[in-house]
Amino acid sequence: MGLIDLHCHILPGVDDGSKNMEMSLEMARVAVKQGISHILVTPHHMDGMYLNHKQDVIAKTDEFQTALDAVGIPLTVFPGQEVHLTGDLLKALDADDILFMDEGGRYLLLELPHSGIPEYTEDMIFELQTRGITPVIAHPERNHGFQKDPDRLYDFVEMGCLTQLTDSSYLGVFGESVKTLTAKIINANLGFAFASDAHNFKGRRFVMDAAFNKLTEQAGEQYAQTYNDNAKAIINGDDVAMPEIKKISAVKKKRRFWLF
Repeated sequence: MGLIDLHCHILPGVDDGSKNMEMSLEMARVAVKQGISHILVTPHHMDGMYLNHKQDVIAKTDEFQTALDAVGIPLTVFPGQEVHLTGDLLKALDADDILFMDEGGRYLLLELPHSGIPEYTEDMIFELQTRGITPVIAHPERNHGFQKDPDRLYDFVEMGCLTQLTDSSYLGVFGESVKTLTAKIINANLGFAFASDAHNFKGRRFVMDAAFNKLTEQAGEQYAQTYNDNAKAIINGDDVAMPEIKKISAVKKKRRFWLF
């Protein structure tokens, strides 16, 4: 098994990601070249712009897998959703219109509004946890609330949430401040997996190989392997080992030693 991508907008014609099947197949070729073997397709759901109902996503994912197999692209795709935090989330769960990251319904890819952290977030997470659901917070490094107060992320992980960091954030695609925050999240052990969040070939694109190479250089091969192992555990519905987490404000800056 190669790299596992837990967040990707590669499903054709369903949101602001891939526009058609031809584009999706080309994106798949790029993904495979970077060592990705499995992708959880995660179209936007209930974000105020897109509704991608569970059964529709399942059917379209099956069609996409058939197309991949027909042209010989060695990529396995699973149906999922990037579920937006909304007051209607529990209703959607009751209506069986939510796809999880695993078949057992244990892990939920949860997107908070980019503008901040709603006041009811903790209450919603508690409600999800009472149902046996573990939220996996999508790209927290790009959320303005966590950017303003990074230690809020510690609170959510301490509650039992996991996090998914975007590979391109780590590489500076979204700017230096997001790059720096991503590194701080990693250093505080508050990150659990990389994902591409790929939408196209520019900007939000596949850079998984580069992100894992950088993580290997900066944190070691075993640490980098843990990120992919965690992704595998999530997609299989297995336990994810919880490291010793720290508040970002408590992580000491590494001293630089200059040689003259």
